[in-house]
Amino acid sequence: MSSFDVAIIGSGPGGYVAAIRAAQLGFKTAIIEKYNSLGGTCLNVGCIPSKALLSSSHHYAELAHMAENGIEISGKVKVNLAQMIARKQSVVDQTVGGINYLMEKNKITVFNGLGSFADATHINITAADGSVQTIEAKYSIIATGSKPSSLPFIKIDKERIITSTEALKLPEIPKHLIIIGGGVIGIELGQVYLRLGAQVSVVEYLDRIIPGMDAALSKELTKVLKKQGMKFYTSHKVKEVSRKGKAVTVKADDAKGAELVLEGDYCLVAVGRRPYTDGLQAEKAGVQLTDRGQIQVNDHLQTTASNIYAIGDVVRGAMLAHKAEEEGVMVAEYLAGQKPHIDYNLIPGVVYTWPEVAAVGKTEEQLKEAGVAYKAGSFPFKALGRARASGDTDGFVKILADAQTDEVLGVHMIGARAADLIAEAVTAMEFRASAEDISRMSHAHPTFAEAIKEAALAATDNRALHT
Repeated sequence: MSSFDVAIIGSGPGGYVAAIRAAQLGFKTAIIEKYNSLGGTCLNVGCIPSKALLSSSHHYAELAHMAENGIEISGKVKVNLAQMIARKQSVVDQTVGGINYLMEKNKITVFNGLGSFADATHINITAADGSVQTIEAKYSIIATGSKPSSLPFIKIDKERIITSTEALKLPEIPKHLIIIGGGVIGIELGQVYLRLGAQVSVVEYLDRIIPGMDAALSKELTKVLKKQGMKFYTSHKVKEVSRKGKAVTVKADDAKGAELVLEGDYCLVAVGRRPYTDGLQAEKAGVQLTDRGQIQVNDHLQTTASNIYAIGDVVRGAMLAHKAEEEGVMVAEYLAGQKPHIDYNLIPGVVYTWPEVAAVGKTEEQLKEAGVAYKAGSFPFKALGRARASGDTDGFVKILADAQTDEVLGVHMIGARAADLIAEAVTAMEFRASAEDISRMSHAHPTFAEAIKEAALAATDNRALHT
């Protein structure tokens, strides 16, 4: 029987990063992956492929504005969806290949098969052909991630009534794509097919899209996407989804009980994700789950079995790849006797639409609910020379700071390159910067980052220079 210091079940961003860090720290490490491809949901059917399609569709959408940039295109520009999907897969294959290389480089043993606990120190690995081998591990890290959720009355057929996985490889551009759920996944994939010519309707149970983010971001993104042609039905409770041939019908009631009936050719169910522990047999190792199906952990991400830890989507907190990575590193370093720490308030959230949406820290709604006295400063992208030069004038940056100390409590932005710009806010808040600290930093001109400086100036005695 093979023995290891650390065995990780699941090879998504949390799992493979935990494996790399553990190997770097001198642990004999193994990683167990159910599928033949490493990388988990993120690399195979999540973050990476969706961003590839967003990028391709963005290039196509930009062609509509080439004339105003002095570029004339003769002939009709067409969408080759098959090529777009093929390019997406090529990006996935390259990225997964990189993970394979990193496993070899760090001398990490890879097992393909379903990992399940025999007890707290032994893991059975069931291969696709049914054969089983058992390994021994002093410590184990559960990183089995999550799967798409659905509603109990919806039958996902993976053809016309689909999840995000199927939406990444559709054989055709939908005529009318109905999306149930106005969160990050639904909105991103909705914009992909909206750009390619589909009619897109979003049905959301709550009163706004991206409900976990600051309300101002939701309002601005809704406005921009409506301008692009997306339709929204918020405060609607879906009650029925049916299919007849190629036609899909979605019925929902609004807050007053009035019925909405939408008919399309595809329905994307994007109502969130659930922790995935199927087949893990965690109870045999003494690992307990919460009422929500998550693995119960303490502040060190230690489960109810003292030698077993859990990270990523399968535990509490935001279901984000970078959050899982940080947790993977934290557990590996903790096992090595170090004292790592994660400030979960400083884990940024991003929506990769265009304009992009990004945020870190507290929202205005959270500060009001907590009774925290704060001040806010905003700056619109349309006031930036760089934004006007590139034609990306939608959006703004908003900074929330403590009313007394001026410490930055939250940064919320929607606009071009927001996904990258948010790192400045994370850095500032990590070092407990004040709004004035940011406002006195020199930002190159002309750049999108100047909006952060100007928003900080606006939060500091309303001193924005360019509005």
